[in-house]
Amino acid sequence: MTARRRWIPLLALGLATALLAGCSTTRVVEGQVQSFSTLAAVPTPATYRIDRLPSQQAPSFDAIATLAEQSLARAGLQRDETAPRLLVQLGVQADAVPRYDPFRPYGPYSPGPWGMGGWYGRGWGVHGMWRFGDPTPLHRRAVSIVMRDAATQAVVYETSAVHEDVWVSDPAVYGVLFDAALNGFPKPPQGPRQVRLPLAPPAP
Repeated sequence: MTARRRWIPLLALGLATALLAGCSTTRVVEGQVQSFSTLAAVPTPATYRIDRLPSQQAPSFDAIATLAEQSLARAGLQRDETAPRLLVQLGVQADAVPRYDPFRPYGPYSPGPWGMGGWYGRGWGVHGMWRFGDPTPLHRRAVSIVMRDAATQAVVYETSAVHEDVWVSDPAVYGVLFDAALNGFPKPPQGPRQVRLPLAPPAP
């Protein structure tokens, strides 16, 4: 076996190892967060109850509520159905967002800088009658939390987090977004901000 042939299996082994390592790498979720608060400190007692909307009564919402409860616990709040200090309302959205194509600002059929083709995240695309290679749409995930004073019904905390990514469609991203939305609770920074938090890979 020639020297050139000997390094080909080694190269293949190295690529496979790199791919496996990449699959186990923790991703970072970047949330666009905006929060509003009238709280000067964590309420005493730091208790809450989640008030589900009619559309959230289905058992399928239980997993989302559990992720929110875990994030609320990390923020220093404790669930109490009988004597809550705060009433919490959750919001969740999931949809796909078309990606802007910088090579075709006037639409998918307009010619790119290389004629009828262009480079995208998925590879070369030949537009025209076939429309191959359109940019992969983004997964858009958004959460919101509204807290009311249980005694007065006044809104004391409002926050939201939005994430758009080609790759992250894992439902666990909602938990990361709830953490991002509660970042800085009860006195978060003013104005829109970016919060970057890790999304752990699923257990094998």
